[in-house]
Amino acid sequence: MASVVLAEKAGFCFGVDRAIKLIEKLTAEGKKVATLGPIIHNQQVIDGLGSRGVKVVEAPEEVETDAILVLRTHGVTRDVLGAVEKSGCEFIDAACPFVKKIHKIVLDNSSEDVITLIAGDCNHPEVKAIKSCAKGESFVVGNADELGALVEKHPLIRKKQVIFVSQTTFSVKEWKKTIKKVKLLCTNVKIFDTICSATEERQSEAEALSQNCDAMVIVGGRHSSNTRKLFSVCEKNCPSFLVETANELNGIRLSGFNCVGLTAGASTPAGIIKEVLETMSEILKENNMIEEERVLDSASAEDFDFAAALEESLNSMNSDQKVVGTVLSVSPTEIQVDIGRKQTGYIPYSEYSSDPNADPKAELKVGDSLNLIIMKTNDQEGVTMLSKKRYDAIAAWDVIVNAEGTDTILEGVVTEVIRGGVIVVSNNARLFIPASLATASRNDKLEDLLKKTVKFKVIEVNKQRRRAVGSIRAVLKEERKEAEAKFWAEAQEGEVRKGVVKSLMKFGAFVDIGGVDGMIHISELSWSRIKDPSEVVNVGDEVEVTIKSLNPEKKQIALGYKKLEDNPWEIFKSKYSVGDEAEVEIANFTDFGAFAHIVAGIDGLIHISQIANKHVAKPADVLKIGEKVTVKITEIDEERKRVSLSIRALLPEEEAAEAPVEEVVEEAAE
Repeated sequence: MASVVLAEKAGFCFGVDRAIKLIEKLTAEGKKVATLGPIIHNQQVIDGLGSRGVKVVEAPEEVETDAILVLRTHGVTRDVLGAVEKSGCEFIDAACPFVKKIHKIVLDNSSEDVITLIAGDCNHPEVKAIKSCAKGESFVVGNADELGALVEKHPLIRKKQVIFVSQTTFSVKEWKKTIKKVKLLCTNVKIFDTICSATEERQSEAEALSQNCDAMVIVGGRHSSNTRKLFSVCEKNCPSFLVETANELNGIRLSGFNCVGLTAGASTPAGIIKEVLETMSEILKENNMIEEERVLDSASAEDFDFAAALEESLNSMNSDQKVVGTVLSVSPTEIQVDIGRKQTGYIPYSEYSSDPNADPKAELKVGDSLNLIIMKTNDQEGVTMLSKKRYDAIAAWDVIVNAEGTDTILEGVVTEVIRGGVIVVSNNARLFIPASLATASRNDKLEDLLKKTVKFKVIEVNKQRRRAVGSIRAVLKEERKEAEAKFWAEAQEGEVRKGVVKSLMKFGAFVDIGGVDGMIHISELSWSRIKDPSEVVNVGDEVEVTIKSLNPEKKQIALGYKKLEDNPWEIFKSKYSVGDEAEVEIANFTDFGAFAHIVAGIDGLIHISQIANKHVAKPADVLKIGEKVTVKITEIDEERKRVSLSIRALLPEEEAAEAPVEEVVEEAAE
């Protein structure tokens, strides 16, 4: 099984991470930000910061008056720093601490009589900034040979005092060689090992990884010094590829490598590394899963090369290769067939079909004819091993090749769910369908497709490697378009349709009603008040909905879910009328009476004057919450959806003192 090994030290170093977080913090606070040149050597990061409003300027004069200028991680020259300070603009120096350390070393140890040597790339901004700190003569060398040539050209360097520093991302191996050389050439040299420790660890890890892997992929900007150094380290040990994004992997052939290492430069964000890693894993997994087995029987003295067999079309086969067999019997392990020859023909179950769910016993009967390929013949035992699967695959492959890039829709069964997608078998030919093209939505689970028949289009075929890539989503998209057009042509308000709940939001539920999505507002889910749609429906539920309104221009559909017959008010009216008696349950109290449950969702008011024949100061003096009492329905207000109840109306008539004036006034007001 091919594998990808990710280096532990891949990605942002301390200095880069510090600078990026600084800018992100400033933009999050709503401040305008500009960088003096690209903050780091990674275009994807620069583009990402640009989308947040960060501008790249080449001079302090270009900075807007209310913007903060951030100086690059590589550091700037002394002249540029002076110009920034004179401009009066607000600025933050985001130079890497390791780079600033080199600046201090050169400033503290150089003078007019001291020569400064710098190991690095003379065109790199970091090296230019270091060079500007030198108080005397300074030179840049890229390797030990350049150092030798420099001393030969300027022989006084041998006698003068020299300080020797390196670019933080300089090659560790080359630095060691250059140190040996400078010690031989210069009599008075002071060496400062200024290679960043993270760079040293990254290069050492890349060296070890490239020695143990079949190939290496290095991720990072092509203008990044540390990324190019990593590439240089790796390419000496194995085939190496430098990519900036996962898209560039499409032009790289990773097949044939069992183990591929992955590392990244210090300016490469984790998101890009993750994307490259996942893409590499998918490619290697696909290579492994789609490739047909070549060795069919280890006990055979002669292997059957299926890859070569598939390269030939059926027309190129002679009569000794393809035969028609008649089924004689089906045993638990094989199918016996008559191929019109002296040998007995048999098809192992493993050579019957690529579909693991296929059942020869259920699918075949004696007398059936099968197109077969001869795999091997044993004249001594008088038997011939045959394959239906191989014959079908060759014919199916031709269909797949012809369908590439066309509107042809094929069918197949999803037989496996693998990392990065699914395997579909169509007439015994295998295809890979990436996860991004396997379902209508990224939220849909690939496992739900297992063992199901699906429709797909062929989007890519590699004839040399006999691999094909398909898309289920392309077909689903077309079907959805057709269903959507049909819906808008036929749908009417008030129509009842069946659908499936696709997603839930705080304000309602979205339902697929056959190619289009409509929304049930939370107020339309239940007659009673609910706080969340999940109290009524869940994703995947099959529901019956009513189309309440249609907006073809905005493609908006409002749906209703609650049924009229479930309306508590309608249920109440079907059971009770004014004058009826009902048993109710006391629900709560107010100063002016008690509310009681009549039916689910409908409460009635027993006014305080209707609780008893005598004066009642508080409803709680006579009634209890949860108590069941018999009442008479005295009034039904359909417009306001209110019901008035009375216990007093059912009590025996008594000569009682007239109710106090205050009570009468209160009752009249109510």
